Amino acid sequence: MAKPPPQRYMVVPRRPDRRTWAWLSCVLVWVGSMYGVSQWSARRAAPRLEETSKALASTNRLLHRWQAEALDLRQRHATLTRSDQISRAANLQVQETLAERDQEIATLRTDTAFYQRLGGATAKPRGLNVHSARFEPEAGGSWRYLIVLTQNLNRRVVSLGQLSFRVEGVRGGQLATVDWDELHQRPGIPGQDYSFRYFQRLAGSVMLPPGFTPQRVRVSLRGNGPAIEQILGWEKLAAQPAAPPPSSVPRES
Repeated sequence: MAKPPPQRYMVVPRRPDRRTWAWLSCVLVWVGSMYGVSQWSARRAAPRLEETSKALASTNRLLHRWQAEALDLRQRHATLTRSDQISRAANLQVQETLAERDQEIATLRTDTAFYQRLGGATAKPRGLNVHSARFEPEAGGSWRYLIVLTQNLNRRVVSLGQLSFRVEGVRGGQLATVDWDELHQRPGIPGQDYSFRYFQRLAGSVMLPPGFTPQRVRVSLRGNGPAIEQILGWEKLAAQPAAPPPSSVPRES
Protein backbone atom coordinates (compact mmCIF):
# COMPACT_ATOMS: atom_id res chain seq x y z
CA MET A 1 0.00 0.00 0.00
CA ALA A 2 1.32 3.33 -0.96
CA LYS A 3 1.92 6.08 1.76
CA PRO A 4 -0.09 9.30 1.63
CA PRO A 5 1.83 12.39 0.64
CA PRO A 6 2.99 14.60 3.50
CA GLN A 7 0.70 17.66 4.33
CA ARG A 8 2.13 21.01 3.53
CA TYR A 9 0.02 22.97 6.12
CA MET A 10 -0.48 22.34 9.83
CA VAL A 11 -3.26 23.78 12.00
CA VAL A 12 -1.89 25.40 15.12
CA PRO A 13 -4.26 26.95 17.85
CA ARG A 14 -3.90 30.76 18.17
CA ARG A 15 -2.42 32.08 21.39
CA PRO A 16 -3.65 35.38 22.97
CA ASP A 17 -1.58 38.48 22.25
CA ARG A 18 0.33 39.47 25.37
CA ARG A 19 0.77 43.01 24.15
CA THR A 20 -3.02 43.69 24.25
CA TRP A 21 -3.23 42.54 27.86
CA ALA A 22 -0.30 44.61 28.75
CA TRP A 23 -1.87 47.69 27.16
CA LEU A 24 -5.20 47.15 28.92
CA SER A 25 -3.39 46.71 32.21
CA CYS A 26 -1.57 49.96 31.75
CA VAL A 27 -4.83 51.80 30.98
CA LEU A 28 -6.51 50.37 34.08
CA VAL A 29 -3.57 51.25 36.24
CA TRP A 30 -3.53 54.80 34.83
CA VAL A 31 -7.28 55.29 35.40
CA GLY A 32 -6.97 53.95 38.94
CA SER A 33 -4.02 56.18 39.65
CA MET A 34 -5.88 59.23 38.31
CA TYR A 35 -8.90 58.45 40.47
CA GLY A 36 -6.69 58.00 43.48
CA VAL A 37 -4.86 61.24 42.76
CA SER A 38 -8.16 63.11 42.38
CA GLN A 39 -9.44 61.73 45.68
CA TRP A 40 -6.19 62.55 47.39
CA SER A 41 -6.17 66.05 45.88
CA ALA A 42 -9.77 66.65 46.95
CA ARG A 43 -8.98 65.62 50.52
CA ARG A 44 -5.77 67.57 50.46
CA ALA A 45 -7.12 70.76 48.88
CA ALA A 46 -10.57 70.86 50.55
CA PRO A 47 -10.73 68.63 53.56
CA ARG A 48 -13.98 70.34 54.68
CA LEU A 49 -15.67 70.58 51.27
CA GLU A 50 -18.78 68.77 52.43
CA GLU A 51 -19.17 71.04 55.44
CA THR A 52 -18.60 74.08 53.25
CA SER A 53 -21.27 72.91 50.80
CA LYS A 54 -23.74 72.47 53.64
CA ALA A 55 -22.90 75.92 55.01
CA LEU A 56 -23.32 77.42 51.53
CA ALA A 57 -26.73 75.80 51.13
CA SER A 58 -27.79 77.11 54.56
CA THR A 59 -26.57 80.59 53.66
CA ASN A 60 -28.54 80.52 50.40
CA ARG A 61 -31.69 79.61 52.31
CA LEU A 62 -31.13 82.48 54.75
CA LEU A 63 -30.46 84.83 51.85
CA HIS A 64 -33.74 83.90 50.16
CA ARG A 65 -35.63 84.33 53.41
CA TRP A 66 -34.07 87.73 54.08
CA GLN A 67 -34.78 88.86 50.53
CA ALA A 68 -38.43 87.92 51.01
CA GLU A 69 -38.54 89.80 54.32
CA ALA A 70 -36.87 92.84 52.74
CA LEU A 71 -39.45 92.84 49.93
CA ASP A 72 -42.26 92.61 52.48
CA LEU A 73 -40.76 95.49 54.48
CA ARG A 74 -40.44 97.63 51.36
CA GLN A 75 -44.08 97.00 50.55
CA ARG A 76 -45.10 97.89 54.09
CA HIS A 77 -43.00 101.05 53.97
CA ALA A 78 -44.63 102.09 50.70
CA THR A 79 -48.07 101.44 52.18
CA LEU A 80 -47.28 103.41 55.33
CA THR A 81 -45.78 106.26 53.31
CA ARG A 82 -48.88 106.48 51.16
CA SER A 83 -51.09 106.29 54.24
CA ASP A 84 -49.07 109.07 55.87
CA GLN A 85 -49.44 111.23 52.76
CA ILE A 86 -53.19 110.66 52.76
CA SER A 87 -53.37 111.47 56.47
CA ARG A 88 -51.35 114.67 56.00
CA ALA A 89 -53.55 115.76 53.10
CA ALA A 90 -56.70 115.01 55.09
CA ASN A 91 -55.32 116.87 58.10
CA LEU A 92 -54.41 119.87 55.96
CA GLN A 93 -57.88 119.88 54.43
CA VAL A 94 -59.45 119.74 57.89
CA GLN A 95 -57.28 122.64 59.05
CA GLU A 96 -58.25 124.69 56.00
CA THR A 97 -61.91 123.91 56.61
CA LEU A 98 -61.59 124.91 60.28
CA ALA A 99 -59.87 128.15 59.27
CA GLU A 100 -62.69 128.88 56.83
CA ARG A 101 -65.28 128.17 59.51
CA ASP A 102 -63.43 130.41 61.98
CA GLN A 103 -63.40 133.18 59.40
CA GLU A 104 -67.11 132.69 58.75
CA ILE A 105 -67.82 132.80 62.49
CA ALA A 106 -65.77 135.98 62.86
CA THR A 107 -67.63 137.53 59.92
CA LEU A 108 -71.00 136.55 61.40
CA ARG A 109 -70.01 138.06 64.74
CA THR A 110 -68.97 141.28 63.01
CA ASP A 111 -72.23 141.35 61.07
CA THR A 112 -74.23 140.71 64.24
CA ALA A 113 -72.47 143.56 66.05
CA PHE A 114 -73.06 145.79 63.03
CA TYR A 115 -76.80 145.07 62.97
CA GLN A 116 -77.09 145.48 66.73
CA ARG A 117 -75.47 148.91 66.55
CA LEU A 118 -77.64 149.84 63.60
CA GLY A 119 -81.09 148.51 64.45
CA GLY A 120 -80.97 146.71 67.77
CA ALA A 121 -83.15 147.48 70.74
CA THR A 122 -80.29 149.33 72.42
CA ALA A 123 -79.05 151.07 69.25
CA LYS A 124 -78.84 154.84 69.53
CA PRO A 125 -80.68 156.67 66.74
CA ARG A 126 -78.19 158.44 64.49
CA GLY A 127 -78.57 160.32 61.30
CA LEU A 128 -76.45 159.99 58.19
CA ASN A 129 -72.82 159.32 59.12
CA VAL A 130 -69.65 157.46 58.13
CA HIS A 131 -69.90 154.23 60.07
CA SER A 132 -66.42 152.94 59.07
CA ALA A 133 -63.70 153.44 56.48
CA ARG A 134 -60.69 151.53 55.24
CA PHE A 135 -57.80 152.40 52.90
CA GLU A 136 -55.59 149.62 51.48
CA PRO A 137 -52.59 149.99 49.11
CA GLU A 138 -52.84 148.39 45.67
CA ALA A 139 -50.19 146.97 43.35
CA GLY A 140 -50.13 149.97 40.98
CA GLY A 141 -49.45 152.49 43.76
CA SER A 142 -53.09 153.46 44.18
CA TRP A 143 -55.22 153.11 47.32
CA ARG A 144 -58.43 151.11 47.51
CA TYR A 145 -61.00 152.66 49.83
CA LEU A 146 -64.10 151.16 51.41
CA ILE A 147 -66.51 153.45 53.22
CA VAL A 148 -69.74 152.36 54.95
CA LEU A 149 -72.54 154.89 55.43
CA THR A 150 -75.37 154.31 57.89
CA GLN A 151 -78.43 156.04 59.32
CA ASN A 152 -81.16 154.77 61.64
CA LEU A 153 -82.71 158.02 62.78
CA ASN A 154 -85.53 158.04 60.25
CA ARG A 155 -86.02 154.62 58.71
CA ARG A 156 -88.78 155.81 56.39
CA VAL A 157 -86.55 158.24 54.56
CA VAL A 158 -84.11 157.16 51.84
CA SER A 159 -80.79 158.99 52.09
CA LEU A 160 -79.72 160.34 48.69
CA GLY A 161 -76.61 162.28 47.78
CA GLN A 162 -72.94 162.20 46.84
CA LEU A 163 -69.82 161.30 48.78
CA SER A 164 -66.45 162.90 48.28
CA PHE A 165 -63.34 163.34 50.38
CA ARG A 166 -59.96 165.02 50.44
CA VAL A 167 -56.78 163.88 52.10
CA GLU A 168 -54.78 166.25 54.29
CA GLY A 169 -51.11 165.74 55.09
CA VAL A 170 -47.58 166.95 54.51
CA ARG A 171 -45.68 167.41 51.23
CA GLY A 172 -42.23 168.91 50.97
CA GLY A 173 -42.21 169.80 54.65
CA GLN A 174 -45.43 171.85 54.38
CA LEU A 175 -49.10 171.15 55.04
CA ALA A 176 -50.94 170.14 51.88
CA THR A 177 -54.38 168.93 50.82
CA VAL A 178 -55.14 166.56 47.95
CA ASP A 179 -58.71 167.18 46.81
CA TRP A 180 -61.20 164.84 45.13
CA ASP A 181 -60.17 165.79 41.57
CA GLU A 182 -56.47 165.31 42.20
CA LEU A 183 -57.10 162.01 43.96
CA HIS A 184 -58.81 160.74 40.77
CA GLN A 185 -56.43 162.63 38.44
CA ARG A 186 -59.44 164.03 36.59
CA PRO A 187 -60.71 167.60 36.80
CA GLY A 188 -64.39 168.20 37.60
CA ILE A 189 -65.15 164.59 38.56
CA PRO A 190 -68.47 164.33 40.47
CA GLY A 191 -68.81 162.74 43.87
CA GLN A 192 -69.78 159.11 44.37
CA ASP A 193 -73.56 158.60 44.51
CA TYR A 194 -75.23 156.94 47.45
CA SER A 195 -78.86 155.91 47.98
CA PHE A 196 -79.94 153.76 50.93
CA ARG A 197 -82.38 153.43 53.78
CA TYR A 198 -80.23 151.82 56.48
CA PHE A 199 -76.66 151.37 55.19
CA GLN A 200 -74.55 151.31 52.04
CA ARG A 201 -70.98 150.38 51.17
CA LEU A 202 -69.04 152.60 48.76
CA ALA A 203 -65.72 151.54 47.24
CA GLY A 204 -63.21 152.89 44.75
CA SER A 205 -59.54 153.69 44.08
CA VAL A 206 -57.58 156.94 44.40
CA MET A 207 -53.99 157.96 43.76
CA LEU A 208 -51.86 159.91 46.25
CA PRO A 209 -49.13 162.13 44.77
CA PRO A 210 -45.45 161.17 45.24
CA GLY A 211 -43.81 162.55 48.36
CA PHE A 212 -47.14 163.12 50.08
CA THR A 213 -47.62 161.81 53.66
CA PRO A 214 -51.33 161.49 54.54
CA GLN A 215 -52.50 162.39 58.04
CA ARG A 216 -56.29 162.54 57.92
CA VAL A 217 -59.25 162.20 55.56
CA ARG A 218 -62.07 164.75 55.43
CA VAL A 219 -65.28 163.03 54.17
CA SER A 220 -68.14 165.16 52.82
CA LEU A 221 -71.74 163.95 52.40
CA ARG A 222 -74.09 166.22 50.46
CA GLY A 223 -77.65 165.19 49.62
CA ASN A 224 -81.28 165.60 50.53
CA GLY A 225 -80.42 166.48 54.12
CA PRO A 226 -77.95 168.75 55.82
CA ALA A 227 -74.38 168.57 54.52
CA ILE A 228 -72.17 166.40 56.73
CA GLU A 229 -68.41 166.47 57.07
CA GLN A 230 -66.38 163.98 59.15
CA ILE A 231 -62.65 163.92 59.79
CA LEU A 232 -60.97 160.51 60.10
CA GLY A 233 -57.38 159.83 61.15
CA TRP A 234 -55.27 158.17 58.44
CA GLU A 235 -53.40 155.84 60.78
CA LYS A 236 -56.64 154.35 62.00
CA LEU A 237 -58.03 154.03 58.47
CA ALA A 238 -54.92 152.28 57.14
CA ALA A 239 -54.45 149.97 60.15
CA GLN A 240 -57.89 148.76 61.19
CA PRO A 241 -60.37 146.95 58.95
CA ALA A 242 -63.71 148.50 58.23
CA ALA A 243 -66.93 146.85 59.33
CA PRO A 244 -68.92 146.52 56.10
CA PRO A 245 -72.27 144.77 55.87
CA PRO A 246 -72.15 141.14 54.79
CA SER A 247 -71.64 140.43 51.11
CA SER A 248 -74.91 138.50 50.98
CA VAL A 249 -76.87 141.69 51.78
CA PRO A 250 -77.79 143.86 48.75
CA ARG A 251 -75.94 147.09 48.20
CA GLU A 252 -78.94 149.16 49.23
CA SER A 253 -81.33 148.50 52.10
